Amino acid sequence: MTLQTGINPWQSHPAVIESITLEVAGVATFRLRLQSEELAASYRFEPGQFNMLWVPGAGEVAISLSADPNGAGPLDHTIRAAGNVTRLLFRQTHGSVIGLRGPYGTSWPLEQAVGSHVILIAGGIGLAPLRPAILALLAQRDRYESLTLLCGARSPDTLLYPAERAEWERGGMKVLTTVDRADGQWKGAVGVVTLLLDRLTLPDPQQTTVFMCGPEIMMRFCALTALDRGIPAENLWLSAERNMQCAVGLCGHCQWGPNFVCREGPVFRYDRIAPFLNVEGL
Repeated sequence: MTLQTGINPWQSHPAVIESITLEVAGVATFRLRLQSEELAASYRFEPGQFNMLWVPGAGEVAISLSADPNGAGPLDHTIRAAGNVTRLLFRQTHGSVIGLRGPYGTSWPLEQAVGSHVILIAGGIGLAPLRPAILALLAQRDRYESLTLLCGARSPDTLLYPAERAEWERGGMKVLTTVDRADGQWKGAVGVVTLLLDRLTLPDPQQTTVFMCGPEIMMRFCALTALDRGIPAENLWLSAERNMQCAVGLCGHCQWGPNFVCREGPVFRYDRIAPFLNVEGL
């Protein structure tokens, strides 16, 4: 967990909604800026971390940052309207003020991946927590052997960040997409994102690092495919989504086996949580 010295982890700070960009149906990117200029200037986060967003009258919700981690700037959060808090958040407008506290949690091991082939696997809105890692990797493209993004969604109209994906390709990242159900205009791959990994050429599996974020069943089968293809378990990393309410490991809502996702996660090394990925109802 990365908190600034002297910051009370329980205290929310006012944040202004600078813009709301609809990405796909039911998913929007909220661009926030802390009202305090001092806090805004000093706020830093690592790719993979999350904030707690507080909507008055509804409560708090844990949302991964989807912002650019390279320097100070607005704090983007790509959010799906799925519960009481997020649905009320979608009723806010430009200039509305909400509460923000954080950042919390673990991050993608970008330094550990230096010199390796990096594969990022995203399912649906799982691309949002990977976006900061993508931007950080591209900002230092020469430190990595290759960068590949495998991106899956239910249908073509639910694939996130279409314009940005084209920019990422121009920046030196190979981007492959697939959908569960195609429409009449889709000319890409059809099927689960695991198939993209299965077909991908791996120059050196032992020197390949995988970051994945999406439904747990997707990550489980992607991890098994990666292991079958010779990628070591210690090179597999995933981001878990659980019901995080306190963000500091006290309330117990996000317990996953012996782990508290808000404290030990949300980014985990695969071999640490592999026994719990296939346990129903855990």
